Amino acid sequence: MIRSKKFIEWAGKDAPTPISVSVNYRPLTWQSPMASLRGNPMLEIIEKLLILQDRDRQIIRSEAELDRIDPEKQMAERKCAGTIQALEAAHEKVKELESKRKELELEVESFNEKIAKYSNQQLETKKNEEYQALTNEINTCKDKISDLETGILECMEESEEAADAEKKAKADADEVKKMVEGQIADLESHGKTLESRLNDLDGEREKLASAIETKVLNSYERILKLRGDKVVVGIEHSVCGGCHMKLTAQVIVSAKGQQEVVNCPHCSRILFFTSDMDLEAAADAGPGNSF
Repeated sequence: MIRSKKFIEWAGKDAPTPISVSVNYRPLTWQSPMASLRGNPMLEIIEKLLILQDRDRQIIRSEAELDRIDPEKQMAERKCAGTIQALEAAHEKVKELESKRKELELEVESFNEKIAKYSNQQLETKKNEEYQALTNEINTCKDKISDLETGILECMEESEEAADAEKKAKADADEVKKMVEGQIADLESHGKTLESRLNDLDGEREKLASAIETKVLNSYERILKLRGDKVVVGIEHSVCGGCHMKLTAQVIVSAKGQQEVVNCPHCSRILFFTSDMDLEAAADAGPGNSF
């Protein structure tokens, strides 16, 4: 059989937990959540179908896990990218504040040059009005320098805070990068393990399927595609273990007789019945009635 994602499509998002099947004993011993089937002989074809169903469930579960590998890797990579972006933003903030401080210092230098020029002009002027005007210009420049120096001090304080934030962002980015690299390595290793397991399961399934009559196998796979991985089900309290619809006495008797493959008349799932289910059926039938 060529494996594909059809198993996941058949089973939907909530694939049931695979049933544990032992193939080392005859009759088959199998644990069901609704009744213990240990030690109960059952139709050989049902045994084979139950084992095949178990492999299909394992394939579905493994394929679902494998399909989650890439999204989980991408999620981890996005987390790493987020911390890198935060680090870049913190670094840009530091550069921005450094550039702003330099611009303010250049403005201070420019005003100092003006003060020097105005002072020289005062030495050359002989008019009191011109001298006073130059004094006013010098005072204006000094006021602006004072404001600029206040801005420079504020900028230096912000730069210190930004530098601390950059250091923290770098430490966070390094930590997340290390963690993400470990996660990705684990996911890739798990992916390889799953692929190897799926190859083994495919081989097992192909061998199991080849031992089942073509007509029965075709019916099983049709139900698998239609109903998901719950194909072969037990009878619980006189209802189908798949669709939970009430079964007629004739259907239960046919399943109990184990002479042929019996399908649920409601959902077409394949039914099986063991002696452990007799008490449930008798209780449901009421006093004086039995199957």
